[in-house]
Amino acid sequence: MFLNKRKTIFLTSILSLVFFLIFNYAKSQTLKVVDGDTIYLNGLKIRFIGIDTPELKQTCIKGNVKNNCGIEAKQVLIDKIGNNTVECISEGKDKYERTLAECFIHNESLSRYLVRSGYAFAYRRYSDKFISDEDYARVNNIGMWSMKFDYPWDYRKNN
Repeated sequence: MFLNKRKTIFLTSILSLVFFLIFNYAKSQTLKVVDGDTIYLNGLKIRFIGIDTPELKQTCIKGNVKNNCGIEAKQVLIDKIGNNTVECISEGKDKYERTLAECFIHNESLSRYLVRSGYAFAYRRYSDKFISDEDYARVNNIGMWSMKFDYPWDYRKNN
């Protein structure tokens, strides 16, 4: 009986250790935020679908002060993600071979968050999903809507 009890305890310990390692492996990820709408997740370049954020070098004017709104959009995303696990739902690839996806933390869309925070725009050329969120930010003068700015697609075309 003693030997069977020891085997049971040993087996239970091994199984618990294996479960713990598998669970932690599944949750671990490498994440790098490139800009406000692009991340690397476990080595895969992901572009947030349906939104567009200012370019990193793009500036906006609030009052008479120049604001680095591209860098600020990236920082808003970094702050929102924090140490949380990001989960993405792929919707294909774009012409640059980036994975197009909507990404979430705790079931909250990062794209929706960025648009409602005023640091991303509904990319109406490709989607109408975030238009109501953009309207909310615009009406309430949130984020870039409280500044003078160029839309990211206009900025890219002119720079």
